[in-house]
Amino acid sequence: MSHPRRVKQNLPHPRPVTRRAMIQAGAVGLLGMGMNHVAALRAAEAAGATAGRRAKSVIYIFLSGGLAQHESFDMKPDAPAELRGEFSPIKTNTPGLHICEHLPMLAQRSEKWALCRSLTHPYNEHSEGHMVMLTGRTPKPRDFDARKPMPTDWPSIAALANDALPRVLSADQRARRGNLPPALVLPDKIVHRTGRVIPGQFAGLMGKRRDPWFVEMSPYHPEHYGAFPTHLFHHAKGKLVDPRVKFQAPHFDLPESVNKQRVRRRVALRDVIDKQRRALDSAIKDETFDRYRQAAFSLLLDGKVHDAFDLEKVDPKWLDRYGRNSFGWSLLLARRLVESGVNLVQVNLGNNETWDTHQGAFPNLKNHLLPPMDMAVSALLDDLDSRGLLDDTLIVMGSEFGRTPKVFKIPNAKLPGRDHWGAVQTVFFAGGGVKGGNVIGASDKVGGHPARDPQRPENMAATIYRALGLPKSVAWYDQLERPHYLYHADPIKGLI
Repeated sequence: MSHPRRVKQNLPHPRPVTRRAMIQAGAVGLLGMGMNHVAALRAAEAAGATAGRRAKSVIYIFLSGGLAQHESFDMKPDAPAELRGEFSPIKTNTPGLHICEHLPMLAQRSEKWALCRSLTHPYNEHSEGHMVMLTGRTPKPRDFDARKPMPTDWPSIAALANDALPRVLSADQRARRGNLPPALVLPDKIVHRTGRVIPGQFAGLMGKRRDPWFVEMSPYHPEHYGAFPTHLFHHAKGKLVDPRVKFQAPHFDLPESVNKQRVRRRVALRDVIDKQRRALDSAIKDETFDRYRQAAFSLLLDGKVHDAFDLEKVDPKWLDRYGRNSFGWSLLLARRLVESGVNLVQVNLGNNETWDTHQGAFPNLKNHLLPPMDMAVSALLDDLDSRGLLDDTLIVMGSEFGRTPKVFKIPNAKLPGRDHWGAVQTVFFAGGGVKGGNVIGASDKVGGHPARDPQRPENMAATIYRALGLPKSVAWYDQLERPHYLYHADPIKGLI
């Protein structure tokens, strides 16, 4: 792993520097620091806490599996048939800007969004791609294991935001959020159909106690793809799967340090709130709880939290506009959470690598994937705009990678698709001051590599951090209290 060779004088520290941290593993010498730096670090922390930077909100929509750029936002209609695919482009409200015919609602709202058509990284494997795009770091971490999360993984953007935001938010901003954490992930963790949990979603080097908060609302099933219950499908079998699966009442997966003997790992808020209140009132009299336990308990007792997750309180017309499926419900909840003061909401639209269109790509995208995404994201833009929240909320939508320029058929597949392709993908941006109808960068004539203004995951992450109001002086700290820079590149230029 790499560490900063020199610590800037304005680098804030999130907590007092402990004697243990200073002597363990030669941390001070490793960073080239002397004890004279400690005072500067503490002074910088105090200065950062009163800087008064205005934090915005971010909704990071993640399409696990790999959205095909050719079938969405970077079509190549003049390429040969084996490259351009089956779909046709349509005009948007922005002259000269065309996108896929199966995204008509977004096409009508192009003045509200922009595209980066040149984001690139070197990985074509799912776990590596997830690691890069969920953490905003291109180099693979030490001891990376594609089969499982490792304690040496880079922290996810959600974990970093959850850790850093309390150090820069004003008292008014913290009060507005109440007991809700700064960052949440919903409606589920990203899990492979084999049950393997995908790395890149957790706190990694920061330690499990700083894992982001996961709101589990979507029941994992190895055969479920798409937006249930209205757009379920099966990649290989080419048919709908069991539509009876339900979008559950919210469950919180709490950081490891929470006492999970007293608060179950998945707490059904509406079903057990009264029982939990009685148990917690009794428990608090007998035990000393750390900040994670207290956060979990106050979360359970907060009526504002329940309201944020209660879809029964939503106007039915908005439920219809978002779509009555997991895509629509998830983005509607993201809007409600942002309105309630949560600063970063990561929304995983489709588990089990739903967007991995190796086979049956065109019917699956046309019938099961693009329509609910188009509908839900368009409704999110309208909803935020109608409430005066769009200018203060950055929306980012991307995948772990794009897809190959060439259409092909894998062995035993009935219908063709595209393979994994990290060399280029299109990332969608909206709100948060984004210049509508804008396109950053370009891919080459076959949509295979950046042709102009290449961007890295680090640039995307920096764009998110800037929107959240996190200054470049903010650092995160591993379990040995060694500082690491939050920013590893500049935000995408020309986007805002």
